[in-house]
Amino acid sequence: MKSLLSQVYIKSHSIYIKSQSIPIVNRYVFAYTITIHNLGKKILQLISRYWTITNGNGQKTQIYGEGVIGKKPYIRPGNDFHYTSGAILETPIGIMQGHYIMIDEKNNVYHVDIPIFRLAIKTYIH
Repeated sequence: MKSLLSQVYIKSHSIYIKSQSIPIVNRYVFAYTITIHNLGKKILQLISRYWTITNGNGQKTQIYGEGVIGKKPYIRPGNDFHYTSGAILETPIGIMQGHYIMIDEKNNVYHVDIPIFRLAIKTYIH
């Protein structure tokens, strides 16, 4: 499996969803948006994802699956793909990290790391 470290740029943004959270029962809902920029010269298809979500107590949840949000998008050179999804934690702060598996038009397989990002209520960030 090859790396696309210099050919794919991944940006993340997360927000706390207060209206869906119930802190008294340790339910904290977050939405996150991921933008995947294809900086290379090949058409890429995102075929699977892997996430490790760690809450503020150090408890880890692993998630594997095909594509993202029910899609296996193609990302053309110079273009990007973005999607929004969510995570529910038992603590008001946590982190997510993971990787995507992508293929090019010749079915070469690539591992693309997703940089770690924080899920947090703003008042918990120093």
